[in-house]
Amino acid sequence: MISRDDIRATYDTIRPYIRRTPVVQVDLGELDPAAAGLPVVTLKLEQLQCAGSFKARGAFANLLLRDVPPAGVMAASGGNHGVAVAYAASRVGLGGKQSGVPARIFVPTVSAPAKIERIRQLGADLVVTGERYADALAAAQAWVASSGAMSVHAFDQRETLLGQGTLALELAEQAGRLDGGDLDTVLVPVGGGGMISGIATAIKLSRPSVKVIGVEPELAADAQASLRSGQIVPFAAEQVTRTMADGLRTQSVGPINFEHIRKYVDDIVTVRESEIREAMRRLAANSKTIAEPSGAVAVAAFLFHRDQLPKTTLNVAVISGGNIEPKMLEEIQRQATATA
Repeated sequence: MISRDDIRATYDTIRPYIRRTPVVQVDLGELDPAAAGLPVVTLKLEQLQCAGSFKARGAFANLLLRDVPPAGVMAASGGNHGVAVAYAASRVGLGGKQSGVPARIFVPTVSAPAKIERIRQLGADLVVTGERYADALAAAQAWVASSGAMSVHAFDQRETLLGQGTLALELAEQAGRLDGGDLDTVLVPVGGGGMISGIATAIKLSRPSVKVIGVEPELAADAQASLRSGQIVPFAAEQVTRTMADGLRTQSVGPINFEHIRKYVDDIVTVRESEIREAMRRLAANSKTIAEPSGAVAVAAFLFHRDQLPKTTLNVAVISGGNIEPKMLEEIQRQATATA
């Protein structure tokens, strides 16, 4: 189990390499007329993070806290994690040198083309293989065994949790400066569970009264099933790949993550595909809050499932990423403009 002190020390280490992403307050009545009179929602804009998502925090934590071998690093990813590892590897020197770290990224064929292209642009050795994340992971593990490279797991790795937890340290400081008082509820997207594990640990060890709620698509609700059953419940690949939220298509939470989720997460709610798309459309009305599908799920929960959430005052939704396909963004923005 990680500790708040561990997370604080990690933040001190990675701070020179990451951005302190902003928070903004949005009146739910502006996004949803039916929500008039309800509390404003505070958005943590992690889509403005380096490499376009929160994943940069965990990537830098792995490269800076662990001993990177000469063979470099490897990551298996559905997209954002691969982008983040490629980005971090290009900016962290090996053996005192500043020329970057060799990186090989394995992604499945279903990965978003924009994310695949971004990995290439960052100079990583890209391998597109298999139809599922599990296929890419198996190929990546075989390569690690033969090459001696260091595996940077997308979620089930201690350093990954430590890096993602640094988001909560920023959020706690920023929320204290907002109107409406102290933090009450934080909604966090859930895929493999790395981000919510780090955030929930950082928050609960200092402010136990704050509610930490996970949000995931109905089509990939393995984390909710696991939390409620008390054991990890895997979902079939054919099921989770149906969600448009490509960053949340993991088939199960990681064992390390699950221990933290069981101890520190209050609940996990699910959202429909239509609700994710509608949240994206409403967020796209402001260029500063554009989110990819995975990044919009927390806002979808506030918009459509308020009856399942705690009745609190200062509510925060984490927008976890903004690496959206250009064609999808164009369509979403066109819909947002048409209904403005």
